[in-house]
Amino acid sequence: MDRKKVPSNTITRDIKTLSQPTGNIYKSVVVLAKRANQIALAEKKELNRKLEEFRSDRDTLEEVFENREQIEISKLYERQPKPSLIAMEEFQADELYFRVAGEGVHDEKGE
Repeated sequence: MDRKKVPSNTITRDIKTLSQPTGNIYKSVVVLAKRANQIALAEKKELNRKLEEFRSDRDTLEEVFENREQIEISKLYERQPKPSLIAMEEFQADELYFRVAGEGVHDEKGE
């Protein structure tokens, strides 16, 4: 998914449309929440990995505040779309696969 196409603002969604793939709006919300958590964890790992390059045991207070590269990396991640919005776009673009315990794997269409 191209994250540049994900809206940066929350938009109003039709509940009936969201509930169609799962047959229940609450199931759809759970699928979206779990996917958003996956995205957030992956982004956090990636950010921590990039910031780890700048870490040293002897950072002085001045070095911490003057590290422009680290600040730019952090700002880049702040400007990215929120994980919940990315999950919603994936859900609506039929890119998510989920499974309900005791049932088989479903694609976005619930098949």
